[in-house]
Amino acid sequence: MIATPGYWILFGAIALASWLVSANLQSKFKKYSKIPLGMSGREVAEMMLRDNGIYDVQVTSVRGHLTDHFNPQTKTVNLSEAVYNQRNVAAAAVAAHECGHAVQHAYAYAPLKMRSALVPVVSFSSNIVQWVLLGGMFLLNIFPQLMLAGIVLFALTTLFSFVTLPVEINASQRAIAWLSSAGITNIQTDGAAKSALRSAAYTYVVAALGSLATLLYYIMIFMGRRN
Repeated sequence: MIATPGYWILFGAIALASWLVSANLQSKFKKYSKIPLGMSGREVAEMMLRDNGIYDVQVTSVRGHLTDHFNPQTKTVNLSEAVYNQRNVAAAAVAAHECGHAVQHAYAYAPLKMRSALVPVVSFSSNIVQWVLLGGMFLLNIFPQLMLAGIVLFALTTLFSFVTLPVEINASQRAIAWLSSAGITNIQTDGAAKSALRSAAYTYVVAALGSLATLLYYIMIFMGRRN
């Protein structure tokens, strides 16, 4: 038996949750992009970096939608064109969140250091894990060690997903606290900023759960090889 009906129900529920969370995220950012703010995403990012004593990180614009990220290698906060240029709550929340990662890096936040250490390993494993698992399933009865190796590689990506959770949540907490203390948001807009970042965090939670469910699926195949 490869998987129980209960597993497929769980996997289907996670897939549905992923779709709902993604749709909700798009809806929230569209909604909060209509709430004006006095500063652009670029200005918010630059101000937050200065307020945290960070002067060696540049704020740049990149193409795409929700492609915003902090790159510790190049020391750049990369904001999508809409976030970089626009003056609204959604843009401010995203810009502050990415700067939250820059603050984590500057102060050697432990979970971020752990995630950064996993990046080269996960990058390598993600390039070969599907081939190893595929070969492992074909050769399961004569060479089960190959399947086990694939499971170990996939487990690293699952670990990476779960290590990412505190990193993302902490960056949002830093962003929300700073936006309020710096006077960027007020009593009317604080809730919108929190809601936008909370919706973004849910995507990481669902991704981690989906990775765990897939890992359990491969483990079930390996454990049931003699059935």
